[in-house]
Amino acid sequence: MGVIDEELLSAGWLHDIIKDTDTNFDNLYEQFGNMIAVIVSSLTKDKTLPRKQREKAYNIQLKEASFDAKLIKLCDISANLSDLKNYDASKSKKLREIKQKRHYLTIIKKNLINTNYPKIVTLLEPINQILKRYGQRTITFK
Repeated sequence: MGVIDEELLSAGWLHDIIKDTDTNFDNLYEQFGNMIAVIVSSLTKDKTLPRKQREKAYNIQLKEASFDAKLIKLCDISANLSDLKNYDASKSKKLREIKQKRHYLTIIKKNLINTNYPKIVTLLEPINQILKRYGQRTITFK
């Protein structure tokens, strides 16, 4: 997609580290600096909240996240949906996952039109093919 910013690329690689490990914001801040820590934390659900509150708070986080964080989220959604064929789960569980990812896309899509990264729209075709396959409405960037 033409991303060359090292901090953005690093945040992309680290985007799930808080969720998947014992690493926290302070650890990231100390090792990688403010920008990476802020982006990664804006892409991480607050595990201390009950599930419904956690999801509502995460939706707000995504909506208010920086363009960089939303770009990483788009790439993450694209990768997760592309890997769905390898996901050993029932069709209904896969459908729930797809609906959740589609919901996140509707939250972030408004801010993803950026002339610095015109290739963003190339991620939409494979995403939309998967959405169609599972009977979901496709996404367009406007």
